[in-house]
Amino acid sequence: MRRTLPLLGSAGAILAAAVSVTVLAGPAGPATAAPDGNNGRTKNVIYLVGDGMGRTHVTAARERFYGAGGKLVMETLPAQGYVSTYAVEKNSGQPGEAGFTPYAVTDSASAATAWASGVKTYNAALGVDARGTVVPTAMELAKKAGYRTGNVSTAEITDATPASQMSHALARGCQGPVYSAAACQDTALTGAALPTSDARVTPIADQIARNGTADVIFGGGLGRFDAADETALKEQGYSVLGSAASQIPATRTDLNAASGDKVFALFNKGNLTVEKTKQDNPSAPQAQEPALPEMTRKAIELLDKKQGANGNGFYLQVEGALIDKRSHANDAAQALEEIKAFDDSVAAALDFAKKDGNTLVIVTADHETAGFNIIEKGSFTNAEAAAPPANVDSGNTANNSTPSRSGGNVKDPARSTGIINGIGAADPRNFAPATFRTPNDPAEVKDGSKEASLWLTYMSGNHTGADVPVYAYGPGSGQLQGSVDNTDLFDIVGNALRVPR
Repeated sequence: MRRTLPLLGSAGAILAAAVSVTVLAGPAGPATAAPDGNNGRTKNVIYLVGDGMGRTHVTAARERFYGAGGKLVMETLPAQGYVSTYAVEKNSGQPGEAGFTPYAVTDSASAATAWASGVKTYNAALGVDARGTVVPTAMELAKKAGYRTGNVSTAEITDATPASQMSHALARGCQGPVYSAAACQDTALTGAALPTSDARVTPIADQIARNGTADVIFGGGLGRFDAADETALKEQGYSVLGSAASQIPATRTDLNAASGDKVFALFNKGNLTVEKTKQDNPSAPQAQEPALPEMTRKAIELLDKKQGANGNGFYLQVEGALIDKRSHANDAAQALEEIKAFDDSVAAALDFAKKDGNTLVIVTADHETAGFNIIEKGSFTNAEAAAPPANVDSGNTANNSTPSRSGGNVKDPARSTGIINGIGAADPRNFAPATFRTPNDPAEVKDGSKEASLWLTYMSGNHTGADVPVYAYGPGSGQLQGSVDNTDLFDIVGNALRVPR
C-alpha cells in the first residue's frame, strides 16, 4: 500500500493533537568542566548515541586506536556513569505503577522512546507508552519552545533512534513508502485497527516529511521517501539535497555547500556505508558519502548560525548507528571503525561546547549489542570448544560438592578454523576471535595474526541487558555522574532546555 497524506502541520500542532589503525596519539587529556558562560544557563544540548555501544566496545576501540594507556574522546568527559536500559511488556504500567511488567532486554525503539519521551515502553514502539498512548518527544517540545533542532544518523533516518524524536508509531517497521497494515497496526494492543488518519499507523517517513520537528536532517534512508514527501518538505521551506523524487542521494559536496535554516539531506537509499568499506574502497561511489563527524560538524554549524525563537539555542541528536548493526553481525573490524567515527563526532561536539560555554554534551548508548568481549591473547571461546570448561573447584577443601562436569577447555577443530579475520574468516563454522594490532604492538604485527594483542569476540548476535556507559560535559553534566535510568535522560535534557513536560 501507498498513500499520500496532507501536511501534518508543525511539531507543536502534532503535539497538541496527540495530547487531545592508524592514529598515532589519542586526545591530549581529560576535558574540564565547561565555563560558566551566560550565567551557567544551558543554551544548547548535543545528545550523541552510539547504538549498541557497551562498555567493552569503548574499551576495545580505545586499545585498538590509542593503546592501553590512551583514551577515547568520550572518556575524557568529566561526568561519567551508567544507564539502565530495560524495556517493559505491552500494556505494562510505568515503574512504581500497578501492572508494571519489566522486560530485561530493550530494542532500539523502546530505548530511544525512554530518553526521547521519558516513558518505558515495549520493544518496537516509538513515541508511545506501553499502552499505545502518544507521548511528546523532547525534540517536539524543544521545537515548540523555540529551539532549533537537528537529527543526524548513519542509519536510515526512519530507523528507530532518529525516528524516536520525530514520530509516533505502534511498530517501528512502519517506515514507508510501501507499507502494509500488518507492518503498522497492532490490533493486539489497540483492540481494533486504527483509522489511517491516526499518526500512530502513519508511515514514519510521511510523518518526518510533514511535521517539521527537526530543522536539519542528515542520514540515510532516501528509499523511504518519495516525490510527495519531497514536495511536502519543500513546502515547509526545506532545502532538499539530492532528490527523493528521482532517488538521487545527496553527496559530501552537497553537504559542504549546504546553507539555509532547514536542510534535508539523505546520502544513501538505505543505511550509510560502513567506514571500513569506504576505507578499503576509496574510489567506490559510496566513498563520497560523508562520515558521521562531517555531518555532525555541519549540523552544528547550521543550527548555531541562526538563533531559535525567543533567543534559544538548539537541540541536536547524533547517532552512530552502525556500531550496532556490525555488532549484530559479529563483525569486530567494522564495528571498531564505527566506534572511532562516532568518537570523532564526540570530538566535534566537544570542541564546539568548549568554545560556546553554554552547551551540554551527553554521550551514551541505547543498549549493548551481542555481548562484546576482550579475551586473553592466545585463548579461544566457549563456542569453539568441544565441551564447556571443566568445573575445577573440587580442589577447594571448603567445597563439598561434586564437580558438575569434567573435561572441556579443548578446541574443537570441527567448529573453528582459527581467528576470524585471518584465513578462517570465510568458514561458516568459525566461531573464533578476531585479532587486531594496537599502537602498543611491534610494527611488524598485523591484524588477524596470533601475535596481535587485542583479541575480541561476541557471545550472541542480539542485544543484551547490560547497563551502558554515559559521559557528559557542560552545564548540568554532574547529573550524569553515577547511575541513572534511560528515562532520566529525558528529564535531564528537558530541564536543561527548560522545556519539562
